[in-house]
Amino acid sequence: MTSCLPMREHEHPVSHRVLYLIDRLLSTAGGAEGVLHKLCCFLPSRGFRCSIATFGAREGVEQQFPCPVRVLLSRPYHWTSLPHALAFARLLHSERIEIVHTFFPTSDLWGGVVARLSGCPILVSSRRDMGIVRSRKHRVPYILMSPLFTQVQAVSEKVREFCIREDHLPPEKVVTVPNGVDLEAIDAHSSGERNALFGLNGNSRVITTVANVRSVKGIDILIRAAVSVVEQVSEAHFVVIGETQEPSYLQELLELARQLGVARNISFIGGHNDVYALLKASDLFCLPSRSEGMSNALLEAMACRLPCVATDVGGNPEVVIDGQTGFLVPTENPHALATQIIALLRDRDLMGRMGQAGRRTVQLKFTVQHMVDRVALLYDQLLRQKGLSTCVTELAQTDSSRAKAIVRLSED
Repeated sequence: MTSCLPMREHEHPVSHRVLYLIDRLLSTAGGAEGVLHKLCCFLPSRGFRCSIATFGAREGVEQQFPCPVRVLLSRPYHWTSLPHALAFARLLHSERIEIVHTFFPTSDLWGGVVARLSGCPILVSSRRDMGIVRSRKHRVPYILMSPLFTQVQAVSEKVREFCIREDHLPPEKVVTVPNGVDLEAIDAHSSGERNALFGLNGNSRVITTVANVRSVKGIDILIRAAVSVVEQVSEAHFVVIGETQEPSYLQELLELARQLGVARNISFIGGHNDVYALLKASDLFCLPSRSEGMSNALLEAMACRLPCVATDVGGNPEVVIDGQTGFLVPTENPHALATQIIALLRDRDLMGRMGQAGRRTVQLKFTVQHMVDRVALLYDQLLRQKGLSTCVTELAQTDSSRAKAIVRLSED
């Protein structure tokens, strides 16, 4: 949902060429695709020319990116993929790509091998989860591929530790690049009128979660917690915003809510074009995930000044300061989740303080500018190590404040 306006982020006169390879492009609203969209919008002003290749894209998503998007073969591990691999290698040569940056297993493994065989000088991999998108067949290939990656960029310290442990990567090769949200885009959205947005009465207390409907997001735990919450706060209403990726899980959730007697207190509203307005019209945010790398939705909720209750998994503790910007609870624990939701709903002053503290945390550490500056610095370091020209020197001459920010990042 990043606003991407050429007038705001123009291309730097010195441009190094980066090609992003990602398994699928389904949306730019969040997740890895949302991060990729931000990078392609903002990196040109830092001296990098971006392009994208993918194995599949939902209709219309390609046009949302400000750079070329190429759709490759759909069966990369089939024997017929050899001509496509050769074509991809020729593309890297013809476009003079200096950095190939991959997202997710097929791009990491298939794309990484092709990029290395083509002679691309720098291969970077983004790791964005605790292994939930991998299967057992990926474990050995990832270990074998480890020497081929120039650098691995993990979205949180927990993911970094996972990569070092599971993929046998040297610690110095794995760096952390937290997600960043676009505060300008978020602040441009008004909260809207709650009754119109949710179809609820004015007395409702809205607990929102933004997550695609799949088991790893723990929405069944949220429904079980809702039983206790509604007993204590009868006007509580839970709203789940996100597309259904596991239809059978959605049916389980609907049946569970019916059996527990809270079906009328829970709404599944699917994907939405204006998540920021929905967040701003909510009272608090809840993230009951069983696993997370670093949640963009959690950062966006904090940017919207919502107090947050999240499970103590993955990168969540690196975002939520327990007792200050929200509460952390154990996963698979509906009672703990309900207890903290009730505590917030009963204390509006606490909700306000936590919401403001969350906003400050995002401003200090998790903006899109922090993320893009971090990536630009890391790219520049890799280019210098390979003896290629750099862009940070010129950037320092034309924008001293940005250069100081980059220096601070390099000292972290």
